[in-house]
Amino acid sequence: MNALTLSVVDGWTITKRNALKIRRSPDLLGAAVMFPIVFVLMFVYVFGSVIHVPGMSYREFLIPGIFVQAVIMGAQTTGYTLTLDLQKGIYDRFRSLPMARSAVLIGQTVSDLLMNLAGLVVMAVVGLVVGWRVHSSPVEAVLGFGLLLLFAYAFSWVTASVALSLRTPESFSNIATMVSFPLMFISNAYLDSSKLPTPLRVVAEWNPISTFTQAARELFGNTSPALKTSDAWPMRHAVPASMLWIAVILVVFVPLATRLYKKAVSS
Repeated sequence: MNALTLSVVDGWTITKRNALKIRRSPDLLGAAVMFPIVFVLMFVYVFGSVIHVPGMSYREFLIPGIFVQAVIMGAQTTGYTLTLDLQKGIYDRFRSLPMARSAVLIGQTVSDLLMNLAGLVVMAVVGLVVGWRVHSSPVEAVLGFGLLLLFAYAFSWVTASVALSLRTPESFSNIATMVSFPLMFISNAYLDSSKLPTPLRVVAEWNPISTFTQAARELFGNTSPALKTSDAWPMRHAVPASMLWIAVILVVFVPLATRLYKKAVSS
């Protein structure tokens, strides 16, 4: 069995192990799903009546941003569970087994991709209940969810790299919260970013969260000609810009996470 085949087979074994762990600890999935649901209810029913989006319902404007938020919250499970397993010495046991070292990270990120898929299904149902609708073709809608899942997988490697650098669940949770909240709020996920003060507007326009949110809105048909589109390149070309972000994240963070993992289990 060559190295690539061994990595795939062992990675799938770790994926099944992690999926079983999530089934036995449903709070991991529940936390990643419930938090965006709370945001949906809060923004739709508390702030929705005072937030006006030209030419469309605020609920349809909001839900693609909540999808992106759900993906970020779900991908953070990768980092959190990695730090837990590091503390428990699980990876020291894996190191003693005849398995590919890359299998642990592959299995972790793939299992979290499956969890994100389940989370997106739940969020789509919640969105439909509160009034979100898809106005594009079925193919474009499938591409929209596919793009979100690709982003989820890529972002899992980011959180894995951060977790393997910090190595403790408490440190990871603090850093993840401190970084993800400003990224989400200084974006177009909840509000029309063109109404932000100029310095924040520029940050929002080049924020990858805004790029993925805009791409999701376009693919789901949740846009309006009355809504002003930024002149920034990522906003004008949101779908290709999103694919570029995914490629850059994978090229940078897959090798980085792999190197940090080898360092963590050998120290």
